[in-house]
Amino acid sequence: MYSIKESSIKLIMQLPDDCTIEDIQYELYSKAKIKLGLKDIETGNIISENEMDYEIN
Repeated sequence: MYSIKESSIKLIMQLPDDCTIEDIQYELYSKAKIKLGLKDIETGNIISENEMDYEIN
């Protein structure tokens, strides 16, 4: 298991050399949000599609 620092460095190293700071921020943010979403699924912290429709409207 990688530490947060190690996994962040690994992700950054995979980006092109001409990437911007915004590219790095986006990738780190996206990865963090996906990780949180997967954790929510594992713990059952989800709502149905109907509940989501109700929340949006």
